[in-house]
Amino acid sequence: MIAAPGQADKAGWRVLYNGYAAFYKVPMTDAIADTVWGWIHDPDHEVEALVAKDADGQLVGLAHFRAMARPLAGAVGAFLDDLFVAPEARGTGVADALTARLTEIARERRWQVIRWITAETNYRGRAFYDRIATKTQWLTYEIRP
Repeated sequence: MIAAPGQADKAGWRVLYNGYAAFYKVPMTDAIADTVWGWIHDPDHEVEALVAKDADGQLVGLAHFRAMARPLAGAVGAFLDDLFVAPEARGTGVADALTARLTEIARERRWQVIRWITAETNYRGRAFYDRIATKTQWLTYEIRP
């Protein structure tokens, strides 16, 4: 089942979010997780989430996303910030289900594209992305002020 997370999903979401942060070797603190959880449940904040539950109701995947203005196209798209599937649920279609639901949301909202980045070394994720999407020509840069 794919849905927006409810308040009762916080503990399961946190386990998944910790796993996501560990995969990218980013320290996860209570302050960061609480901030993101608050964003997800604030209707005035841009960040939204989907979670995947298995047949037993356990959370096995998450996706964080937001609307993204595309000035050159004069349109709106979506940015998929985070996609994570619990190791024990990989290969079971959870990532497919999360991205399919996000695609439905994009159609409903008339978003023209869903875009995301991933690490060069995320080989398993990249194999999935290569199957469902088109790799773009764009490189990512950042400045840390």
